[in-house]
Amino acid sequence: MTEPDLQAPPVSADRTDPSSSRRSYRAPARQTRLPAPRPASSGPTRPIGLALLLFLVATFLGGLLGATTAEAAPNEVRVFGVLRNGDEKVPDVKLEAKDASGNVVGTATSSPTGAWSINVPPGTYTIVLDTESLPDDVAVQKNELPVDVSGGTARPVIFSFGEVRTGTEVSAVAELTRLAIDGIRFGLIIAITGVGLSLIFGTTGLTNFAHGELVTLGAVVAWVFNVKVGLHLIPATLLAIVVGVGIGMANELGLWRPLRRRRTGLISMLVVSIGLALVIRYLILIFFSDRSEPFDDYQAQKQIGSGPFAITPVNLACIVICIVVLLAVAVMLQRTRIGKAMRAVADNRDLAESSGIDVDRVILFVWALAGGLATLGGVMFALSELGGRVQWEMGFKLLLLMFAGITLGGLGTAYGALLGCLIVGLLVQLSTYVLSPDLKYIGGLLILIIILTIRPQGILGSRARIG
Repeated sequence: MTEPDLQAPPVSADRTDPSSSRRSYRAPARQTRLPAPRPASSGPTRPIGLALLLFLVATFLGGLLGATTAEAAPNEVRVFGVLRNGDEKVPDVKLEAKDASGNVVGTATSSPTGAWSINVPPGTYTIVLDTESLPDDVAVQKNELPVDVSGGTARPVIFSFGEVRTGTEVSAVAELTRLAIDGIRFGLIIAITGVGLSLIFGTTGLTNFAHGELVTLGAVVAWVFNVKVGLHLIPATLLAIVVGVGIGMANELGLWRPLRRRRTGLISMLVVSIGLALVIRYLILIFFSDRSEPFDDYQAQKQIGSGPFAITPVNLACIVICIVVLLAVAVMLQRTRIGKAMRAVADNRDLAESSGIDVDRVILFVWALAGGLATLGGVMFALSELGGRVQWEMGFKLLLLMFAGITLGGLGTAYGALLGCLIVGLLVQLSTYVLSPDLKYIGGLLILIIILTIRPQGILGSRARIG
């Protein structure tokens, strides 16, 4: 059957072109190169190609379906929480997540640590706590809590246990009493840092704008001993006070005494103190941190007392320490030989020097005392006002209030500084009753402006000395 088929094309070729015998001879060769078995082999090729095409299409569709299925899980959001009744964990409690129609979309049971979590799509839900699964001695204040879930953000849900608290409103008298106690504490801290500043002005006439950086530096040194070295905060503070005394003496011996011997004017020395403050402040920023760094001790404090008289042990200790130290300074100024010499130099330096008092020695002692008090005040300020944290510009924030206090009490007088700083601290804290706490330091600036306008010499200052 194949031979007539192979010979048929040459016959037609001869009829088409009878003058060429070569074409009729070559035609069979061309037909032999056109394999006749191809039509027979094309039968299995088409199913294989079709099957391959179907396989590729199925693989592509499967990939799309698989991608859609994989993206469904990330669309769910985790709603979680921890059940705690005070310090006790509440395990084996059943919880449900219901949608707006009341249908349950997820359930969970709290673990032995009280933790639970439910994965739900974005939407609005109500987390229901099964009160029957609670222990007999545990009561939840509200067992249904609404929650709005948005994509990609886990949402915590907190259930409160125990009796429902009532009477959260505080009377004006109670609030003012609490603010007055806080003001006394804050005023004592300002006083303990401002006494040294006042004594420096009284004995040398220098308005030291770098005194705030002594406060910051003392707190930073105490933080280094406490956190980096590992000492408890009390011995770390004592060591920091020693370092603060040394820094104060280094200021006097290395900078201010040479400037006085060169008869540098007070205005020029004031400008030098501003430059020194900037240098110290930004050196602290470079080598310490631009963030608040906490002490290792006295972080979590429970209040003692009740109502407006509730106070943490740290704040109570700050008040007691400040009162004891300020009384010791007052006794030193009145009863000791160096204290009388300090008051004599502050009243009349030339007369004190002609009376045989070593003025340079007295001024050196004043700088040492100012450095130690600034260090102690910095630690107290960090513990009571900054939540036990040290900030690189904390002393700069306190500097305005120190100037306001010593100006109010009387420049150059230690007792005036005590009284003025106490009044400033009290007024600043009481101002938060009507102002935002972030604006309370404005009160110090207003006091400074008013006092300089009405009575520049201050409460206990002498008009003759100021003039």
